[in-house]
Amino acid sequence: MRIAVPSRRTGQVLRFTLLLIFLLMVALPAFSQGCALCYTQAASSGSRMIQALKSGILILIAPPTAMSLVLIGICYRKNRQCRPPDDVSDANENW
Repeated sequence: MRIAVPSRRTGQVLRFTLLLIFLLMVALPAFSQGCALCYTQAASSGSRMIQALKSGILILIAPPTAMSLVLIGICYRKNRQCRPPDDVSDANENW
């Protein structure tokens, strides 16, 4: 009789899900921290300034997001290259 052992893929999905939940819980307090000076400056400015502020925020967010995605892609590809084939590990266990 063979005992069902969770696969490596199931463990990875579980770890990723727990990490995502943790990051979302940590980010929630950050939404409540608004800068009073920024808020008053944005409220007192005109519509062109508000549009420029929104554009500036998007411009500042784009490069770190792109770099993070590229780094995740590189790590994923390197992880797949370094992993031993499944049939080799099974042969070692049966030996």
